[in-house]
Amino acid sequence: MQTELSKTLGVEHAVFGFTPFPAVAAAISRAGGFGVLGAVRYTAPDELKRDLDWIEAHIDGKPYGLDVVMPAKKVEGVTEADVEAMIPEGHRQFVKDTLAKYGVPELAEGEASGWRITGWMEQVARNQLDVAFDYPIRLLANALGSPPADVVARAHEQNVLVAALAGSARHALKHKEGGIDIVVAQGYEAGGHTGDIASMVLTPEVVDAVAPLPVLAAGGIGSGQQVAAALALGAQGVWLGSLWLTTTEAELPSPKLIEKLLAAGSGDTVRSRALTGKPARQLRTEWTDAWDSADGPGTLPMPLQGLLVADAVSRIQKYEVEPLLGTPVGQIVGRMTSERSVQAVFDDLTRGFEKAVDRINRIAGRSGQ
Repeated sequence: MQTELSKTLGVEHAVFGFTPFPAVAAAISRAGGFGVLGAVRYTAPDELKRDLDWIEAHIDGKPYGLDVVMPAKKVEGVTEADVEAMIPEGHRQFVKDTLAKYGVPELAEGEASGWRITGWMEQVARNQLDVAFDYPIRLLANALGSPPADVVARAHEQNVLVAALAGSARHALKHKEGGIDIVVAQGYEAGGHTGDIASMVLTPEVVDAVAPLPVLAAGGIGSGQQVAAALALGAQGVWLGSLWLTTTEAELPSPKLIEKLLAAGSGDTVRSRALTGKPARQLRTEWTDAWDSADGPGTLPMPLQGLLVADAVSRIQKYEVEPLLGTPVGQIVGRMTSERSVQAVFDDLTRGFEKAVDRINRIAGRSGQ
């Protein structure tokens, strides 16, 4: 599964794996792909440094990258406390009432939420980059589109390629104009923040719009046959995130959450603003239903919604309150039916890719060539 881009980066397979777990990122690279560590959960630079040190010790010298979340436009002088003060009291009460309805216990006194939206604030991302650029990362990806121009320039000075996610050809063109090296065309089927165009339509549109920049296809991809389809559409690789959540190297906080993922079908996700304030595909739960209900107060814009629900999400996860328990995940969750190692996932991807290529060769009358 090699392309010009994978050869440039020195990886065997053009499979880019996004994950919040260092062990998964390292395993992806060791298996011949390109591991990309999600940095949004690292609010303290020392925590990111610790995990990058771990990756360096376990990646066998293979290339890897980092994914950050930062807006292209800078907002000066805004603190987390300033943002917290903007949250209406009615929304806070709705969260309290919903948690009380399902008997969700409080966190212990002095225990902080395990997940905060502060990783979405620009200065936090810049602190992450100050750490990351001391390591031999080969790729910097930004989930909110093109990073600021000075960040792109800094990455290029250190021979680091820059990728940005796009949900439309129009967004992809802006990335190209901003000096981005790789565009990730993320379809509607993907987990997390998505646009509303499906991968089969989006990928060739973006490929044509930004040529000759390389494009990675994302959204709804979880088999070797789908990798082959993405390459046939003009992509130079695939960007996979959800597929790694049920690998044995992942560190999901709840056994019940793993059970829910393994049992879910492709129709058991919903694109909701309940988690961050922007449309994000996730498991459909009674928590997402409550926020999407006409009886609710409606979600707040980013980053208000994320700050509002941070403690609630931590409580739901810690106490494994099954009706409310969810996570961002794409429609490919229907194929995630068993826990497997990252290497086993790659073995399955390569087998499926070979079958798809052989099938196309037979159709084209090229069998045995």
